[in-house]
Amino acid sequence: MAVYKNYIGGNWVPSSGGVFSSINPSTEKAIGYFQKSAASDVSKAVDAAEDAQKKWSNIPAPRRGEILLSIAQLLRKEKERLARLETTEMGKVLTEARGDVQEAVDIAEYMAGEGRRLFGNTTPSELRNKFCMTVRMPVGVVGIITPWNFPIAIPAWKLMPALVCGNAVVWKPSSDTPLCAVELTKLIEKAGVPKGVVNLVTGPGDPAGTAIVRHKKMRGISFTGSRDTGLWITQNAGIKKVGLELGGKNGIIIMDDADIDLALDGVIWGAFGTTGQRCTAASRVIVHEKIKKKFENALVNRARKLRLGSGLDSKTDVGPLVNKAAVEKSQRYVEIGKKEGAKLLCGGEKHGTRGFFYKPTVFTEVSIDMRIAKEEIFGPVLSIISFRKLEEAVEYMNAVDYGLSSSIYTNNIKNAFQAIENIEAGITYVNASTIGAEVHLPFGGVKQTGNGTREAGITGIEEFSEIKAVYIDYSGKLQRAQIDIER
Repeated sequence: MAVYKNYIGGNWVPSSGGVFSSINPSTEKAIGYFQKSAASDVSKAVDAAEDAQKKWSNIPAPRRGEILLSIAQLLRKEKERLARLETTEMGKVLTEARGDVQEAVDIAEYMAGEGRRLFGNTTPSELRNKFCMTVRMPVGVVGIITPWNFPIAIPAWKLMPALVCGNAVVWKPSSDTPLCAVELTKLIEKAGVPKGVVNLVTGPGDPAGTAIVRHKKMRGISFTGSRDTGLWITQNAGIKKVGLELGGKNGIIIMDDADIDLALDGVIWGAFGTTGQRCTAASRVIVHEKIKKKFENALVNRARKLRLGSGLDSKTDVGPLVNKAAVEKSQRYVEIGKKEGAKLLCGGEKHGTRGFFYKPTVFTEVSIDMRIAKEEIFGPVLSIISFRKLEEAVEYMNAVDYGLSSSIYTNNIKNAFQAIENIEAGITYVNASTIGAEVHLPFGGVKQTGNGTREAGITGIEEFSEIKAVYIDYSGKLQRAQIDIER
């Protein structure tokens, strides 16, 4: 098998910590060896980024945007190859993998346009003959730590705004998807990003991720992953600009006036798309009691017909979980749900003898105080909760620590707007599932989903830039704000 190297200072180099393998979750076979980076490798990457950052930030932002556009064009050209690679490395079905790469194309194109914007503000001064404005400045060297479930799209969500803002990057991808990271880095290199501006170090969270978070020269950290790791980062990063996106326990409300067939489509897609391995996945369905039985029967019938298998097979509906630990976690929560008194309607067990497959699982008679209704499982496990009034449904929706995505199915516009107003989440869909964010809108959540960061859209550049206030006094004399003003 091939041995892949780190990318530091524009060169592909070995680490000082040995290698590890990446596994195809459908076959449990290794697909390559990657560098198990040590803290010393991270330090070399940070030094390379520091050397490159000032030169990169001095390149006019429109030119930086042109390079991002070149990245988008290369991604579009390589879309099918990258999608097949992604399916092989992390398991999602090929149609979804194509969407993942397309999302990277979209964000690269969008952020390329920011090269001709990067807007600040102008505002009047309280003094005569004085001009006031704000401008955007790069943060400096930023550390990017990305997950495995969107191994092309999520890195692009972070890399593209970081680059267009004039930062240099040290990037550590998940150890479950290092090959996707290597291939994306090759395209970034081919597009003309100067040496040292993007540096790739592969390896486990400790020591590589720990070294990135704690490094004194690192000016910013952007992380997508678990809440517990996000909490550790806040406690260990020191005084840095930190952006966190930490997952969710997302719900879909289905009113008694909803289009049930449409809602079924949304629940199947939200709960079992990507095998439930999305931070926006729907793991709770909050259904009006009048239609609960009808909806429940139809959902179980649909769930049982979903075909499990390799994501490269066009007949497959649901691919594998990413690794053995994910299978064990899903099984552990199924047992918890049973002990708590929830009723298992289908699934609840591993599928097949090879690969990390788990059957789509549906529980009913779930109460909001059960662990399966409160804790993020990150697998194909869905809980059904019933309600009588919309106010009760919203209460159930909000009765979790997270607040990322939410949805309501209804044909009553009053219900829709009340849900939009009262649900505690960064995203609310009406008559659509909890997944499907578009790159020109802000993405992020409230409560323990994150720390206020919003990625993508116009707010995407805020994570990777600093605001500088500028005062230009052309009066030719000393003027003192708050003092030399006639009141």
